[in-house]
Amino acid sequence: MAAKWEKKGTVTGVLTFEIEQDQIKEGLDKAFTRVKKNLNVPGFRKGHVSRTVFDRMYGESALYEDALNILLPDSYEAAIEEAGIDPVDQPKIDIESMDEGKPWVITAEVTVKPDVKLGDYKGVTVDKQDRDVADADVDKDLEAKREGQAELVLKEDAAAEKGDTVTIDYVGTVDGTEFDGGSAKNYALELGSNSFIPGFEDQLIGHKAGEDVIVKVTFPEDYQAKDLAGKEAEFKTTIHEVKSKELPALDDDFAKDLDEDVDTLAELKLKIKSDLQQKKVEAAEDAIQEQAIAKAVDNATIEEVPQAMLDTETQNQYDQYMGNMQQQGIDPKMYFQLTGTSEDDLKKQFAANAETRVKTNLVLEAIVAAEKLDASEDEVNAEIKDLAEEYNMDEKAVRRALSDDMLKHDIGVKKAIKIITDSAKEVEAAKEDKAAKED
Repeated sequence: MAAKWEKKGTVTGVLTFEIEQDQIKEGLDKAFTRVKKNLNVPGFRKGHVSRTVFDRMYGESALYEDALNILLPDSYEAAIEEAGIDPVDQPKIDIESMDEGKPWVITAEVTVKPDVKLGDYKGVTVDKQDRDVADADVDKDLEAKREGQAELVLKEDAAAEKGDTVTIDYVGTVDGTEFDGGSAKNYALELGSNSFIPGFEDQLIGHKAGEDVIVKVTFPEDYQAKDLAGKEAEFKTTIHEVKSKELPALDDDFAKDLDEDVDTLAELKLKIKSDLQQKKVEAAEDAIQEQAIAKAVDNATIEEVPQAMLDTETQNQYDQYMGNMQQQGIDPKMYFQLTGTSEDDLKKQFAANAETRVKTNLVLEAIVAAEKLDASEDEVNAEIKDLAEEYNMDEKAVRRALSDDMLKHDIGVKKAIKIITDSAKEVEAAKEDKAAKED
C-alpha cells in the first residue's frame, strides 16, 4: 500500500492511501455475496443469481460502494500504521478516484496526537514532606476515637448546648408555603455539626425539651435546590429530647474495649502513632508523586491539545463517575435529582481539568517512548493477577476485557511515574522559592 501523510496544522493533516486491485477484487466478491441474497432476477431463485449475470445486468460498479465499506476499515488502519500517525478522532473520508482496473485512491482528514517535547522529568524538585507524628497528633486521634465511643445521656429539664443532640420535629415554609424536603419527624440533630442550613442549629441552643421554636434562616445563594437558593425560610420546630455526650474514661479499660490487640492505654497510643506514621508516609509519597508529575508536565512543551482529546477525556470521566454511582445503586436520574444538577453541569466539572489530565497522559506516554519502557510477559501476567484481585474477577475475564496493548500501556505508564517520582528531590519550600527567584 502506498500511504502518504501530509501535515496541514499542528495536529491535523491529510492521509492519502490506495486500495490495490487484489484487495478490490476480494471486496467486490464479498459485496456480491451480501447483495445477491436479496436479489430477485427472473429465471433464478432468490439469492442464486450468478456473478456474470449480475455484472451484465447492473455492472460491476454497482458493487463499488458496498465493497468500499467492507475494505475501508482495514485499509485505513493499515495506512495509519504505514504513515506512523496516531489519530484521536474519526477521520473525514473522501474518495479521490475509483477507476476500473486501477487502485482506488482515498483521502482522510485526520486529527492526531500532538508532538510532545520533553523537558526535565528526572530530578525535579518538590516540597519537603512532613512524615513526623507528634504527641499532639496521637492525642487528637485518640480523642476522636473517644468521641466515637461516647454515649448519649438524656438531659432532664436542661437547656441544649453546643455538642448536644436534640430530637426534633420540624416543618419548613417559604412565603408561608411548605416545600419538598422541608419537614421531618423525630430527627436527631447534633448541635454544632453544621449539617443543617447555616443558623438553624444555633437557634436551638438554650432551649429545652418540650419547647416549640420558630427558626428563621436564609438559604445560601449557592444552595443545590435552585428554587430555594437565597430565599428566607421559617421552620416550626418542636424539641422532644435533649441529650448530651458522656465520654468514656481514658484508661486501660477503654483501650481494651477499643482494640482487642492491646492491654493498656500506652499500647493503644503506640499503635495509633504507628498507624498515623504509616498514613503520613503514604500521604507524603502521594504528594511527591503528584508534584513531580506536575513539574514534568510543566517542563514539557505541547503546542496544541486537540479538542477531540478533551471531549473524549471529559466523556470518559463522566462515564466512570456515573458507573461508580450505579454500582452504589444510584442511577443518573436519581443522582441529578439528589444533587440538583444536570448532565451538562457534571460534564462541565470534568471538562475544567480535562486539559491537565490529557497533557499528563501525553507526557507520561512520551517518557515511556523515550525510556523504551517495555512490559515483559511476566509483568503483563502480574498486572492481570493484581487487577483480578482488586476487582474480585477471574483472571481469564480480565484478559478478555483488556488487550495486551492496553495492559502494556498501563505498565509502561506506571514505570514512567516511578522514574519521575523516585528521582524527585525534596527541598524546603522556602529554599525552592528562593532558588526560583534567583533563576
